[in-house]
Amino acid sequence: MEGDIATSAAAKGTVCVTGAAGFIGSWLVMRLLERGYVVRATVRDPGNMKKVKHLLDLPKASTHLTLWKADMTEEGSFDEAIQGCEGVFHVATPMDFDSKDPENEIIKPTINGFLSIIRSCVKAKTVKRLVYTSSAGTVNVQEHQQPVYDETNWSDLDFIYSTKMTGWMYFVSKLLAEKEAWEVSKQSKIDFISIIPTLVVGPFIMPTFPPSLITALSLITGNEAHYSIIRQGQFVHLDDLCEAHIFLYEDPTAEGRYICSSHDATIHDLAKLIREKWPEYSIPELKGIDKDIPVVSFSSKKLVGKGFQYKYTLEDMFRAAIDTCREKGLLPYSTQTHENGKEKESLPVATKDQANGQVNGSLPVSAEK
Repeated sequence: MEGDIATSAAAKGTVCVTGAAGFIGSWLVMRLLERGYVVRATVRDPGNMKKVKHLLDLPKASTHLTLWKADMTEEGSFDEAIQGCEGVFHVATPMDFDSKDPENEIIKPTINGFLSIIRSCVKAKTVKRLVYTSSAGTVNVQEHQQPVYDETNWSDLDFIYSTKMTGWMYFVSKLLAEKEAWEVSKQSKIDFISIIPTLVVGPFIMPTFPPSLITALSLITGNEAHYSIIRQGQFVHLDDLCEAHIFLYEDPTAEGRYICSSHDATIHDLAKLIREKWPEYSIPELKGIDKDIPVVSFSSKKLVGKGFQYKYTLEDMFRAAIDTCREKGLLPYSTQTHENGKEKESLPVATKDQANGQVNGSLPVSAEK
């Protein structure tokens, strides 16, 4: 196996993917393996088969994939995995919307962990490019929405701290981490690119409900705290996002920030789509949300200008997400009721807490996005 990996590495190159077991990370690993890259996938516990089996089962995993233990809270934890790599895709991020101590459990680990990874890249002396998965939360979280946002925009930190909307600690952590990373990468002369995805929707290979889909499918699960933050939403298919990561990594002229967003839609647009395509689900009436709420756009002009092409429609991404959740037993096939008031069920249905991505009353704590 080591001989096979050495041969493959010479042909295509070796890259490291952090947060490899998660929603974005695992799909990115799959696409990199398909292209012939040798992938070093970092996870917190390589021995936990429940969390890594979906990686080991991927095509080419036996010859092109190795798992490495790494933790963003431990300085130097990524040194060994990154040593010898030509590229690093930093996808991992702590995520727990119900944290009782967000400053120490989410914000500081995100910032310090990212800076530690940059230091690991510098130590390695082999890393040619670091690609960071940022967030739309770094761009447009502010009191008054603009019609269009681009890579020059940054969220209002004071507004986030004063409002503390759902997911506020995630927005703060990603914003501060990216700003700090830009400064440090310039000083360290690391070739650094950030990709700014909007809400990521689509199929997945991880075994649990992805945090991103908790928000995307919140109209179906009835999770008001989450659908309230996508009143003016922007979306991208998971596969398009991962293709964009590889596209930019392989383009020697790529630099700076890149928004990755293919579709804009209001919460009313989403409700209409789901009611038309999946009438078996009961969708909330959305009282109190202006029916004429304007669309807010994220411009992908910079990314598309490099030659990147999006492949999927809004319906494509939601259909893939819903189908995958159903197949994994994470979402009921219907939430409509019969005349007798009983819920129609087409398969053993996940509990409402599971459908909301909740375990023991809290959103999943994950090192992956």
